[in-house]
Amino acid sequence: MKKIIFLGSKPIGYECFKFLVQKKDILEIDIVGIHTNENAVINNNKSLLELARKHKIYILNSTDEILNIQSDFIISVQYHKILKLNHIKSARILAFNLHMAPLPELRGCNQFSFALYKNIDRFGTTLHVIDEGIDSGDIIFEKRFKIPKNCFVDELYNLTFRHSCNLFYEKVPLIFKNKYKLTTQDSLISDRGTSIHFRKEINELKEINLDEGVDELKRKIRSTSMPGFEPPFFMFNNKKFYITSKIKYE
Repeated sequence: MKKIIFLGSKPIGYECFKFLVQKKDILEIDIVGIHTNENAVINNNKSLLELARKHKIYILNSTDEILNIQSDFIISVQYHKILKLNHIKSARILAFNLHMAPLPELRGCNQFSFALYKNIDRFGTTLHVIDEGIDSGDIIFEKRFKIPKNCFVDELYNLTFRHSCNLFYEKVPLIFKNKYKLTTQDSLISDRGTSIHFRKEINELKEINLDEGVDELKRKIRSTSMPGFEPPFFMFNNKKFYITSKIKYE
């Protein structure tokens, strides 16, 4: 039995963790621990912590507790912390992450927004090795797809969510069986390009200058109108005005 530590949060983290829990006998794995952001609860029926308690899976008190538990694989899905080298190396076989974006093109945060803002026509989701960088480890498996015309950020998120679940369900069993080939991201940069975005950048992207052209306004609105988060806005007479409804373009 392969020993697994799961690190994750948010809806995609819950779905991937649930898959491992439900398929643990078929996959021949033993989930020996989980660590999650306790505030990242989807709803009362979809809590990673509650799922772990139900199946008597040990809940880690901190990231450093990884070092005290023997594991073959560490799996990260929307984990809220960056792992240090000693955490990564504690996995006997491999530590890997599910990144809901194409690599190496879009590393870091808010990848859905920046893909739409940059008018990228294809997107993707990636399983990659965890290293000391930010989403910079070797690619294990990936899935790519076309972005629909005039797509809004929540629509791209939902589309990527479905593809990410399928990628995890289909390919993680192969990782456990050592049936994969690694591709370095450096070998792809000349063809695909690369960028990295940080959490604070989204606030700048949301601010709309009314003197900007129509195409720029459309891109900013489509790329930052995410339900549950602060909408795009413009300033007028020192007051902030939100754009809260989707604009469907002709």
